[in-house]
Amino acid sequence: MSPVVKDLHSNDVNVGKSETPKPFKIFVGYDPREDVAYEVCRYSLLKRSSIPLEITPIKQCELRKQGLYWRERGKLESTEFSFSRFLTPYLADYEGWAMFVDCDFLYLGDIKELRDMVDDKYALMCVQHDYTPKETTKMDGAVQTVYPRKNWSSMVLYNCGHPKNRGLTPEVVNSESGAFLHRFMWLEDEEIGEVPFVWNFLVGHNKVVEGDPATFPKAIHYTLGGPWFEAWKDCEFGDLWLKELEESKKAKEKVV
Repeated sequence: MSPVVKDLHSNDVNVGKSETPKPFKIFVGYDPREDVAYEVCRYSLLKRSSIPLEITPIKQCELRKQGLYWRERGKLESTEFSFSRFLTPYLADYEGWAMFVDCDFLYLGDIKELRDMVDDKYALMCVQHDYTPKETTKMDGAVQTVYPRKNWSSMVLYNCGHPKNRGLTPEVVNSESGAFLHRFMWLEDEEIGEVPFVWNFLVGHNKVVEGDPATFPKAIHYTLGGPWFEAWKDCEFGDLWLKELEESKKAKEKVV
């Protein structure tokens, strides 16, 4: 079941019409409070991608209208996509590889590099952070929760056709616990692949080592809050996000 809102884009001008590859599907968690974060995330992906992309915001209101999401929002859910993110394989029709990412990301690298890391022996792949936040709140005052595999689910490459992922039905996503979903408890450990941390570089946690390109972020994750929130306007790497925001605005003005 494909969602209704899609954004098709290709920077690959050298591919002949008969050889045009299928767009890589990317589902971005969307929250009305962070619309501008979504727009910048989307822009940064498209700007640097050398492959066709199909970007879809996961909007809870749309999913409810389609009868795909009906669970009540819990007190500890800091965003509208805390659980709807796990519908990604379903929304991709359980076919091929697709990516889910939170909206509070800024991409600095070509997403083709990440897509080329996929390995069909895994059900999913992600950055396997060892992360325990010290803060008790994040973003605009939302409660900061601590649990095993924290932030693993914030950026996930899903092997959508994997038999285990076919079990992620709307019924399961709407009924299972946060622990079951965010810890990937429908999978065995060996079914979870790992990608370099620079593809989910946590602001305030991960560090750049001078002279070591392997530590330079490919995707910055403003997990505690980004410059679109007043309290986080001066956060680390905030200047890069603000620059991207201005660029995206100018690009949109040109289109109009």
